[in-house]
Amino acid sequence: MKKTLLIFIALLGLSLAAVAQPKAIGVRGGLFGLDFNGEISYEQWSNLFDNDYDFIEVDLGVFGGNGFKATALYNFTFAQPEFTDRGEWAFYAGPGVAVGYGSGVNKEDQVKSAPFLGLAAQLGLEYTFWFPLQLSVDFRPSFLVPAWMNRANVNRNVNRWCGFALAARYAF
Repeated sequence: MKKTLLIFIALLGLSLAAVAQPKAIGVRGGLFGLDFNGEISYEQWSNLFDNDYDFIEVDLGVFGGNGFKATALYNFTFAQPEFTDRGEWAFYAGPGVAVGYGSGVNKEDQVKSAPFLGLAAQLGLEYTFWFPLQLSVDFRPSFLVPAWMNRANVNRNVNRWCGFALAARYAF
């Protein structure tokens, strides 16, 4: 009974701490190779590494009209220049993972659909206004390996998984 009560109190404390952290939700879109990529984006600030400005980003979206992808990243804020009197600027970068399902061309030039898994990275600049709006631009390469690819043609589709994007989020 005491263990159950302690676990309940610990979970309650963790959930209250998560509620107290700043968050942002919005849209992120851009070009990946020659394909359009649109995502719903969520950011949760974290002080896991003793920096109150680091954040976890989770995006769920579509790419090129032929697949969907979920990406989770931990972004480290490495600079906060004071370019303006109002609002906050931040340069950030971080690693992450991506999973999804999409179509591509195999080594016999046949279109195949399959799930994929891979690593992602992100480098970006964001501006949070003095009112609850956040804008950002970033570059995100993803190194994805679809189930139908083999080592002979992994590099054929690398340009589909890299690109620049713009995001607009409601910060709360």
